[in-house]
Amino acid sequence: MPPVTWRPRNIRVVAYGLAVLVLATMVALAVVLPEQFQVTDRFGLVLIGVVGVGVLHLLGRPRLVATERRVTVVNGIRTHVLEWAEIIDIRMPAGEPWPSMDLADGSTLAVMGIQSNDGERARADLAEFRELLHDHGEAEEPGGP
Repeated sequence: MPPVTWRPRNIRVVAYGLAVLVLATMVALAVVLPEQFQVTDRFGLVLIGVVGVGVLHLLGRPRLVATERRVTVVNGIRTHVLEWAEIIDIRMPAGEPWPSMDLADGSTLAVMGIQSNDGERARADLAEFRELLHDHGEAEEPGGP
């Protein structure tokens, strides 16, 4: 099975669109500042824009990646690598922004790689992942192939 990756669409468009806008605005301001502002002031404006881009990237980077052997959940700051057997279920109740995985150790893990604001696409992505979970996460029947 080749890796399958799910990423939210709407938040990525907003995050990276704003990142371009923020950086372009800060560069434009650095260029048009009056002469009394020094190079360090201009550099500071661009640096603030770069920091803004970094923060917006944290909003746009979530994804869920499934391979034959493991599942990788990338949220804003943290990345979790799980074996299929560690995942019991994934669910996204109505009104929740993203699904949660129930893990074998009794904890839950937010999966920001699928987001409910993507509407039908999010439901289809969740159903596709559930099917893979069913195929990979359950032990074979005794005496099975």
